[in-house]
Amino acid sequence: MKIHQVIKAAIAASAIALMMSSAALAVTLNLHNGSEPRTLDPAKQNGNWEDRVISDMIEGMMTIDNKGNVINGQAASYEVSEDGLTYTFKIRNDAVWSDGTPVTAKDFVTGLERLLNPATAATYASLAYFIEGAQDYNTAPEEGKPAKDPSMIGIKAIDDKTVQYKLRGPTPYFLSALIHPSMYPVPSHKVAEFGEDWSKPENIIGNGAYKVTEFVPGSHAISVKNDKYYDAANVKIDDIKYFFIDDTSAALALYRSGGLDIMSDLPTDQLQLIKDQFPGQAPLTPILSVYYYEFNQTDPVLKDPEIRKALSTTINRLAITDQILASGVKPQYSWVPPGIGNYEGGQYTPDWQPDGSSPEAFEADYAKLVADAKAVMESKGYTADNKLKLTLRYNANPDHERIAIAVASMWDAINVSIELVKSDSAGPHYTALEQGDFQIGRSGWGLDFNDPQNMLELLLTGAKQADGTISWGNNHGRYSNPKYDELIAAAGKELDLVKRSGLMHEAEKLALDEFAAAPIYTYVTKWVVSPKISGYVPNPLERHFVRYMSKAE
Repeated sequence: MKIHQVIKAAIAASAIALMMSSAALAVTLNLHNGSEPRTLDPAKQNGNWEDRVISDMIEGMMTIDNKGNVINGQAASYEVSEDGLTYTFKIRNDAVWSDGTPVTAKDFVTGLERLLNPATAATYASLAYFIEGAQDYNTAPEEGKPAKDPSMIGIKAIDDKTVQYKLRGPTPYFLSALIHPSMYPVPSHKVAEFGEDWSKPENIIGNGAYKVTEFVPGSHAISVKNDKYYDAANVKIDDIKYFFIDDTSAALALYRSGGLDIMSDLPTDQLQLIKDQFPGQAPLTPILSVYYYEFNQTDPVLKDPEIRKALSTTINRLAITDQILASGVKPQYSWVPPGIGNYEGGQYTPDWQPDGSSPEAFEADYAKLVADAKAVMESKGYTADNKLKLTLRYNANPDHERIAIAVASMWDAINVSIELVKSDSAGPHYTALEQGDFQIGRSGWGLDFNDPQNMLELLLTGAKQADGTISWGNNHGRYSNPKYDELIAAAGKELDLVKRSGLMHEAEKLALDEFAAAPIYTYVTKWVVSPKISGYVPNPLERHFVRYMSKAE
């Protein structure tokens, strides 16, 4: 072999060895994602099983640290006007998309315009109603009127690296709202190239710590470290494998075998086993989140508030939290969860809430609620021989199923016969809720930011679409009360935080007195995290970005 061939062979061998060494050293995080994402489009996402993948890939103007504190993300700096209604942001000079294209002000404008365009039918559009002109633009024009100009929305690209937001009223949670995926930028050049297909796995790019490289329906997605991310030097995990597993028992079996590093949910009926075998790995800390049932108020029966009252008041919340789940969750009777910020006056307590001071007091109060509800049902013709037949829809999860079975039994005592309808995963379940294909539906809401507005907006009347239909967003039950809408709108313009809280309390009481929905309990975090993982910190929003984590082998 000639000398130059020897040198070439040595170089090739060294390169192969280096590649093998790098591959061997690559750190993979195996993460239980729960359900399969229906979309990777920030404007169209609607659940934490989508947010987890999206928020590792795309970063907003603001972001959070691993404790959940709001910090600058794509923003280098910002200024606020004296009246608090105008925010001007400077985008980082080193903010780029994973294809190397600089992140510009136009990307933020495009993202917000897509969110609010009625044609998008974004379930989170109402989250942005604090922006001037947002609600008006999100409502389709009357028949025969021209399409609305997106320039009416209070966002402007001052130059390539400067974005200005104008708010319709004081918004104490504005910076916190910018951490939500619906407020993220989108790569406007990719939207121009691919249209609505820009977010398909084969086309999508991100400006965050990771980029999606593989998406296998029914199985998993893989994201790899984005070396163009401005903080890539501090990102320790090389790639993430998101496992699409709805069955928490199956996820636990995989975790026990070492196939998962993190579970994002757990089967509470195996909680003691988890505590015994994995001490300290499931912290079970309170979070700002509510589990509830929705009543479809377009249904001829469920539009009756007396029926909704009978159903809601006879859910034995204490039995669900203390006996069925026994995981530290607490009964919930108000719509806004405890511990929320910017809510002077504390939680709302309905006048029918059972006395929880002792088991005897609770049982006496609950027995009276059942007797009263049964009398109401009988007055409407529903007896033991002629029960009201309703369906209860829930998504596959052992806890959801156990709760649904228990509630069906509770309602049987008031002459209501329940047919259980189970969806295989959260995606199809929430699609059915959004389409109104249900009578009673299981739902849950983890607050996107620490302010009651984020919970109360779930009950706003939907926005009219171009075809004349109403997009109800996350108000799956179609609750609608003009007075409620007026109170929430007034709260959005109120400067005095105490008066603002008063308006929101009035709205919450109005909706709950009409039994708009049935809150059942407040969550605790159900994450189970291997001791190999560092950088995970429980936080009230239960959002955890992999960029802050590391893994020891």
